[in-house]
Amino acid sequence: MTAQHNQHLVRRISLISLIFYGIGDILGAGIYGLVGKAAGIMGNGIWLAFLVSALAAIFTGLTYASLGSRYPRAAGIAYILKKSFGSSFLAYVFGIMVLCSGLVSMATASRAFSGYLTGMIPALSLNVGILIFIALLTLIVLKGIKESMWANIICTVIELSGLLLVIAFGLSFIGDSSLIDFTTEANPTGQLHVPMVFSGAILTFYSFMGFEDIMNVAEEVENPQRNLPIGILVAVAVSSVIYMLISIIAVSVIPAGELAKSTQPLVDVMAKAAPWFPAKIFSFISMFAIANTALLNFIMGSRLVYGMSREKLLPKFLGYVSAKTHTPVTAILVCIGVVLLMAFTGDIAILAKSSSLLLLTGFFMMNMSLIILKRRKNEEKGRFEVPYIIPAFGCVLAISLIFSATFEEAQRAMGVFVVGCILYFILRPKAEAIEKMQG
Repeated sequence: MTAQHNQHLVRRISLISLIFYGIGDILGAGIYGLVGKAAGIMGNGIWLAFLVSALAAIFTGLTYASLGSRYPRAAGIAYILKKSFGSSFLAYVFGIMVLCSGLVSMATASRAFSGYLTGMIPALSLNVGILIFIALLTLIVLKGIKESMWANIICTVIELSGLLLVIAFGLSFIGDSSLIDFTTEANPTGQLHVPMVFSGAILTFYSFMGFEDIMNVAEEVENPQRNLPIGILVAVAVSSVIYMLISIIAVSVIPAGELAKSTQPLVDVMAKAAPWFPAKIFSFISMFAIANTALLNFIMGSRLVYGMSREKLLPKFLGYVSAKTHTPVTAILVCIGVVLLMAFTGDIAILAKSSSLLLLTGFFMMNMSLIILKRRKNEEKGRFEVPYIIPAFGCVLAISLIFSATFEEAQRAMGVFVVGCILYFILRPKAEAIEKMQG
C-alpha cells in the first residue's frame, strides 16, 4: 500500500460554506415548476402546503442534525445503519439506494443543462453538451473540496437571486387575493379539507429534499459536531422562509387556477409583476440551478462511495484519496462512469420518478436508527440531542409519504432495492476474500 492510499479527507468546509451547500441543495430548479402544481391542489392556500412540508422537513432535519453530531462520517446513511442495526447488508443496500438517487439526479441535470446549452449553441449535439458539462464538473470536484464549495456558493447565489427577484417585485401584490381561498377545479367550494392539505404537503415536501446530503461531507467539515447541526437547520429554515414567501407572492400576482395551468409559473409571475424584466434571464439562472444540483450530487455521491469503501462495504480501491488535492479520486471517476452511462443510454425519467421514494425510505431508516441509538445503553451522545418524539414523528411522516406513492413508483424503487441486494450477495464475498488476501 502506498502512502497515498493512507490519505484521508481534510476539514476545509467552514460553517458558512456548509450552509450554502445545504441551501443550494434544497433550493433547485424544481421550485420553478412546483408552485404551479401545488396551486392546482391547494388553490391560493399553497402556503399551507409549504408550511406543513417545512415543519416535516424540520423534524427530519433535526434527526439528521442529531445523528451528524454523533457520527460525522462520509459514509452517511451506510455508516449510521451499520452502527444502529449492526447489519452490513442494510448499510450496503441503503447506501447503494441513496447513491443511485444522487447519480440519477446528476444524470438528469446533465441532460437538462445540455438542452439549454445546445439551445444557445445549435452546432453542439446533446451528447457533446453532456460531455462538456460533466468534464467541467469533474475538473472542479477533482481540484478539491474548497474549490467545489466556491463553485457551489457562486451557483447558489445566482439561483437564489432568481427567487429573490420574484420576492422583491411581487411583495407589493400581497393582499390582492385571499390566502384562505382553497378553490380549485377539484374543490369548487373553496373549503379546506385535511386530505387536500396532506396531498399538497406530499408534493411540496419533495422541494425540501437535499439537506440529507450534508451528512456525506461530514469528514470535510470544520468542527462537525457543532457545525453539522447548525448547517442543516439553518439551510432548512432559510429555504422554508423563501418557499413560503414565493408561494404567497405567486398566488397574489396570478390567480391560482391560471397558475396551475402554467408550464413556467414563476416566469409568468415575473412577467406580470415586472413586465420590463428580460424573461431569458430566468433561463440563465435555471442553468446555474441545474449545474449546482449536479455539482452537489456529484460531491455527495463520491463521498458516499469513499465512505462505504472505508467501512469495507465497497472495494478498497474506491477509498483512494489524492495526497495533493485530498479528493477521493477513484470514487469520483467511478461516479462519472455511472452517470455518463445513465445520461447516454438509460431511461432516466423512469429512475428519476423513484428517487424521491428511495430517499423517503432512507429517511424512515435514519429516524429508526436514532431511536435505536438513543435507547442503547452506553452509546456515545452527540453535542446536539433531540427527544424521542422527533425521530418518532419523522418515522410516521416518512411512512405516510411512502404509502402515498403510486404503484409504478413503488415498483421502480423496489427494483433498485433488489439490484442492491443482488450486488451485495455477489460482490461482498469477493470483497471479503480480497481483504483477507491483502492482510
